[in-house]
Amino acid sequence: MKTKDMCLYALFAVLIGVGAFIKLPISIVPVTLQTLFVILAALILKEKAVYSVLLYIGIGLLGIPVFASGGGISYVLVPSFGYLIGFVVCAYFVGHFQYQNYIKTFIVCLIGMLLIYLIGMLYFALLQYFYYGQSYSVMFLLTSLFLVYIPGDLLSVIAAIVIYERLQAYVPKKMLYE
Repeated sequence: MKTKDMCLYALFAVLIGVGAFIKLPISIVPVTLQTLFVILAALILKEKAVYSVLLYIGIGLLGIPVFASGGGISYVLVPSFGYLIGFVVCAYFVGHFQYQNYIKTFIVCLIGMLLIYLIGMLYFALLQYFYYGQSYSVMFLLTSLFLVYIPGDLLSVIAAIVIYERLQAYVPKKMLYE
């Protein structure tokens, strides 16, 4: 692993962490800018963006409060932890594709976002049921854990694609990820 690669992985782990602190508490899970940086990492680092996301999660699970609501190993019992797992899947999925045009890139990023939602909602529902003994309706899960986030995450996807395209235009490829 090259030093440049390690620096890029660390940079995006830090950006994802910073994105956790820019939040709006509008629902059960706060709206953050983490998704913007996960998508951007996947566009720039390709499949290797998984390393950034895993580094971020590892730092948080070690006890450094980099998650939206703290940190530590007990964070796996926080209902929103499933979204962090979804970040790993999204980073790999979005990073796996080569991008020919804006529409394909946008569609791939949207599917990545849907993977985050799906894993996050499943984790939330399973944790609530098996650990806390509570169950929620599918409609509640869709409205409180999915529909609320669509506008902000659509903007995040668009911003990530615009930033990626600008970087591609102005920064030599050798300075970014090969």
